[in-house]
Amino acid sequence: ICDEVIAANPKPAADFKAGNAASLNFLKGQVMKLSKGKANPQMVGEILERKLRA
Repeated sequence: ICDEVIAANPKPAADFKAGNAASLNFLKGQVMKLSKGKANPQMVGEILERKLRA
């Protein structure tokens, strides 16, 4: 799901890479929406951050 959200939202992903930490929250919200609230928000944040920093 994280890969889908990053691919579907290139602008917030690029903003996060440029140093805008708030865009990570937007991406996290998109993952939570896709998972219908079932994903662990803390884990989602860590996974997104790891993928975007790679």
